Amino acid sequence: MEFSHFGALTAFICYISATLAVVFRLFHPKGPHLVTILTLGCLAIIAHTLNTVEYLFNQDNINFSLPNVVSLVSLIITLTVTSLALRFKVNLLIPVTYAFAGLWQLIMLFTPQGHAAPVISADFTVLSHITLALIAYCVLVIAMLFAFQVAYINMKLKSKNLAAVSHLPPLMQVETQLFIILFIGTACLLLSQLTGFIFLENFLTKETAHKTVLSLLALLFYLVILWGHYKQGWRGHRVLSLTVIATSLLTLAYFGSRFVKEFLL
Repeated sequence: MEFSHFGALTAFICYISATLAVVFRLFHPKGPHLVTILTLGCLAIIAHTLNTVEYLFNQDNINFSLPNVVSLVSLIITLTVTSLALRFKVNLLIPVTYAFAGLWQLIMLFTPQGHAAPVISADFTVLSHITLALIAYCVLVIAMLFAFQVAYINMKLKSKNLAAVSHLPPLMQVETQLFIILFIGTACLLLSQLTGFIFLENFLTKETAHKTVLSLLALLFYLVILWGHYKQGWRGHRVLSLTVIATSLLTLAYFGSRFVKEFLL
């Protein structure tokens, strides 16, 4: 068995084990066993990191093929959520992020690495734009997960199902965290678009126009959400719906055309 396959399988087993450890004790009187979950999560992240590094740097340049980028994005998100779990109750976020990361590691076992998309590592402007875009996407996906958590807690409180939220953080705390994360992600997305306009010659060419347009539409949605919350008091399902739309547009911008080029054409 190749090292990459062993790492992907190890990450998958640990991620899924941690996911099940949360799900089976989500409504337990004492809640999920955090030490067990984080131990499994850290083991998964270590294997995931080693595996991702091997795939990304298996050539002279950085291989930014679609499977590798998704693996990197899921790694950043799981690492962030795991770090948040050390201080905050994110019991609803851990199963989602861990399960996706684990399943993607399983998919990587059967995904050919023939579709290479190299990025010249010496080009600082390109790397800066890509880094900002990846950070923005990861942060905004986490913001969407927080929006779902806010909606879930709010729904259970309205139905007076206090047992369902006994091991979850207070609604106002999660809502405050949501808009802080949303602001950071929107700022990073704005910076990534500015660097693209200023430094990248092909930012508005025919081949990349759809990506630029969708990214700008997503940015507009995020700005409207922030404006609506701070100026009009928007919250709850309206914020969740708009966040899902914006994140879907950003996902299409970043991964839609690449999926078609690398797997369908």
